[in-house]
Amino acid sequence: MAVEPHKHCPICGTPIPLNELVCSPDCQTVWDGRLKQRKRSQIILYIVIAIFLIIWAVMTFVK
Repeated sequence: MAVEPHKHCPICGTPIPLNELVCSPDCQTVWDGRLKQRKRSQIILYIVIAIFLIIWAVMTFVK
């Protein structure tokens, strides 16, 4: 009574085949939204870091 190799949908936890990313179009929509939000958050983080580095450089080198 072995269980076939599988993984679980990262959104709802339903068992899915190994070659699938998500189990349904609804979960795909949620997954795409999460990826978009993560990418947006990373861009904002990089911009904030760049702003702080620029401010630090200006404060350090311009007296």
